[in-house]
Amino acid sequence: MVPAQAMDRGNERPGPSVEKPSGNLLVDRATHQDVAAICGLYKKVWDPAPPGVPAELVKAWQPTALEFTSWMGGITYFAARKDGRLVGVIGCEFHHGSCRLVHLAVDPDARRQGVAQALVGTATEFAKKGNAFSAWVDVIHDLSGATALFERAGFTRVGALRRHEWGEDVVLFERVL
Repeated sequence: MVPAQAMDRGNERPGPSVEKPSGNLLVDRATHQDVAAICGLYKKVWDPAPPGVPAELVKAWQPTALEFTSWMGGITYFAARKDGRLVGVIGCEFHHGSCRLVHLAVDPDARRQGVAQALVGTATEFAKKGNAFSAWVDVIHDLSGATALFERAGFTRVGALRRHEWGEDVVLFERVL
């Protein structure tokens, strides 16, 4: 999961909508009709919280519908659907010519089925089409599954922030587009 931090909207550039079907998996732009399902997904992913993850962080990663709607003001979200059911989400936030990937979540029942890979692939293609020169993401250090996902997707570990996100270490990954 990508940390939910205060958003710096900067020079956001919209890009084209991207769809990536994979078998019976479809990734397309999230709409306001998806807000309730996305909020439900975040709750399912983070309840109960993984051991050692601060409660404040988990709370921030479980937005209300109103909070998520405000996030949509500066971030383009993509939703993954399997057999018509929302199973994953990721956001793309443009700033200064790069695209930050945020708020990645995959339904625990749909993990290890290519959902996260499809979401990250769609997000990086969206960033390319939006003329970003790179895509980057920050990952809580202890989330080894997310770390492995971004490494497999061609991202390079470029740094770390100590005690950054609610006292947790954060690893920075970047992929030059």
